[in-house]
Amino acid sequence: MGVLNPPAALEDLLRECAPQVLGAVVRRFGDFDTCEDAVQEALLAAAQQWPAEGVPANPRGWLITVASRRRIELLRNETARRRREEAVRYEPEHAPASAVDDSLTLLLLCAHPALSTGSQVALTLRAVGGLSTAEIARGLLVPEATVGQRISRAKQKIRDSGATFSLPPPGEREARLTAVRQVLYLIFNEGYTASSGARLHRTELSAEAIRLTRLLRAQLPDDGEVAGLLALMLLTDARRPARTLPDGSLVPLAEQDRSRWDAAAIAEGVALITATLASAPIGPYQVQAAIAAVHDEAARPEDTDWPQILELYGMLHALAPGPMVQLNRIVALAEVHGPVLALARLDVAEDDPALRGHHRLAAVRAHLLEKCGDLTAAHAAYLEAARLTLSAPEQRYLVARAAALGSAGDHRSS
Repeated sequence: MGVLNPPAALEDLLRECAPQVLGAVVRRFGDFDTCEDAVQEALLAAAQQWPAEGVPANPRGWLITVASRRRIELLRNETARRRREEAVRYEPEHAPASAVDDSLTLLLLCAHPALSTGSQVALTLRAVGGLSTAEIARGLLVPEATVGQRISRAKQKIRDSGATFSLPPPGEREARLTAVRQVLYLIFNEGYTASSGARLHRTELSAEAIRLTRLLRAQLPDDGEVAGLLALMLLTDARRPARTLPDGSLVPLAEQDRSRWDAAAIAEGVALITATLASAPIGPYQVQAAIAAVHDEAARPEDTDWPQILELYGMLHALAPGPMVQLNRIVALAEVHGPVLALARLDVAEDDPALRGHHRLAAVRAHLLEKCGDLTAAHAAYLEAARLTLSAPEQRYLVARAAALGSAGDHRSS
């Protein structure tokens, strides 16, 4: 037994072990839902016992043993004698733990097409991330009971679908992997810019998304889009230290103190996307990572290579068109060809139902109107954007921009 300090190190160890333990137990016994409950109880037991008793020499084996015993106990409460006797034959002392890393299988199972996106996110954080229901609820800003229901329904749907703990057939694998990447990116985005609430960042979510994407990259080292996704996360998260003031206020990209950006994360992300673009078929995450790299490599805002960014957004639009891609492309267009042309494109984009009523559309309009010198209209657009957003830091920033323009307009008229 060894002592593991500080407590954060214990949390990291348990989260690292969680998918390996769940994979081993599900591989042994077959039923995902009961095994997942048993693994959660084993993780809780470790969190309670190891700080006092020390970490066992083989923590993964300890967790597999405890989870397997608990799974058998659960089975005894639910099944007939024949099933009980069959399970007891797999008593962990007589069955060494598999050395196979089942993390990829788990990720693909959590992205089962029968599940809603919300359920995929919750189940991934629970089963692969090793987060408790309470931790997931805090990260997603939803009631703990809601997360519990999502996880319970997700496991029920997986059971009802007849899915087995195995890699999906080759014909389904790429579609399922696309869903896995999307789920990980959703988790990261919610951590990097919270969709609602008092905080701009939920660091525990963005850090977990990066950790899980590293895990996926280790399983699929030749997948260009997994590499692109990891690079995108690193290059984006590198700016996080400069995105807020001490009081939590939002600092836009052009006003950030770039000396506070994480240079190591930028170097890793740039190296990763540079190597990937040269060796793998190009995909949307790689293009987004390339855009992030252009931003991060500019020492000053005025050094940003906006023509290259505009060209990259054109590529991204061709590969994966979407409303947010369209908005960001318009922002880049304004930097290259001026705000008047960009406003005309924004008027066309406003017809997209997905953008109508979105706070980002109003915020971009306000930014472009300000660049045109129409401070009265920009003031109104900033207030409209502030009204529409559910994020308190974004709301404070937008109201402050409107107030600054109002003051400027008052000063000009006087």
